[in-house]
Amino acid sequence: MDPGLYIAAAGMVAQQVRQDQLTNDLANASTPGYKADHSTQQSFGELLISNTLTDQPIGGLQTGVRISKITTDLTPQPLDPTGQPLDFGIAGSGFFAVRTGQGVRFTRDGQFRSSVQGLLVDGNGDPVLSQAGATIRVSANGTVPASAIGVFNVNGAAKEGYNLYTGTPAGRAAGVVRKGELEQSAIDPVRTMTDMISSLQAYQSGQNAIQAINQTLQTSASSVASESGGA
Repeated sequence: MDPGLYIAAAGMVAQQVRQDQLTNDLANASTPGYKADHSTQQSFGELLISNTLTDQPIGGLQTGVRISKITTDLTPQPLDPTGQPLDFGIAGSGFFAVRTGQGVRFTRDGQFRSSVQGLLVDGNGDPVLSQAGATIRVSANGTVPASAIGVFNVNGAAKEGYNLYTGTPAGRAAGVVRKGELEQSAIDPVRTMTDMISSLQAYQSGQNAIQAINQTLQTSASSVASESGGA
């Protein structure tokens, strides 16, 4: 089998992963506190090519790339004022904590609301927690003081979905909770669209390479069959 097929296919798989990430980023361009994922590509290594007649090495051939790891950029973003009494943002490092059905999770999205029970909850209806791990009650006038909301250091923060993170809480973070503000999404839509176009072009290049190699193999096979028939 022509190694070029494997090289092109590996590149296409890597670009597909990148396309999925960029699509998700673009969908969250307006999600408060959203952080982008970044995939790191790594070469499979180099294949030594030798002369088939003399068995002497004549050079190397890269054997394609793979996604070696995916990381999330947790750099804090600026806060935008909203004037909403239950919107909160963290200026600096740290996470809000919410109690989900799967346990405590962490988020930078402070777009909260009041539940039917009068508790401060996130967009999924999960209770927001104080620094002591208790639920927080919304006052009769529909407000909550910023000081009532916990802000946590989180070791090993890993994105889980719905703008939530898993990890191990490690005390109070240095970030300050600001009332009536929300953290901007880390996504620049224009740059993300540009990256998507670049990734799609790389994917299409892989497709074209596979088509060209396939055509060459078919031509070679036809030529061999023709010569064998003539003999």
